[in-house]
Amino acid sequence: MALGFWARSSSRLKRIITIIACFLFCAVVTMAGALTPISAQESQSTNDQINQLSTSIKNMGVWRGGLTIFQNNFLIDLIMFIPVAGPLFGSYVLYNTGRAVSAQSNSPDNTTHSPGILLLFLLFIFPHTWLEFIAYSTALAASLWLTWRIIQRKGSLEIIRTGKFIAICAGLLLLGAFIEAYLISLV
Repeated sequence: MALGFWARSSSRLKRIITIIACFLFCAVVTMAGALTPISAQESQSTNDQINQLSTSIKNMGVWRGGLTIFQNNFLIDLIMFIPVAGPLFGSYVLYNTGRAVSAQSNSPDNTTHSPGILLLFLLFIFPHTWLEFIAYSTALAASLWLTWRIIQRKGSLEIIRTGKFIAICAGLLLLGAFIEAYLISLV
């Protein structure tokens, strides 16, 4: 029955379902990182790096800081579009993002002593988190579709669609980067 639904579904619906599935995958991998216990030394080192980065972005101002965040996130997103290697790289990045959240939960600045998983969920109150996860999910889904089309020997047609998805992701990440830089400037 499920395969019949998939066979009868439009290409657009299949892509939307794939993006949603990839979003859930991204969330699970990031949660796994947030739930991973880390040592106090690793937590301190990670928190120092995060604080340095935040201070650096804050000192740059919203425009330059936004562009810096965009460059980093867009490079990660572009790599995620690569067939086979992209999802592996993306999983690694998302897992380590979760570990960074876990490190922040062990930070002396976390006066509430909230666990990493709670901090991760709290990140989703910010629009830039949603935009980044949607862009990363779209990249992973496009990578899967491109891989499948290459196997079917229809890769050249999928390259055009992939280019459109790259442009959409660039827009999402650019918007998200400026929102994030603005929020960092307020703290």
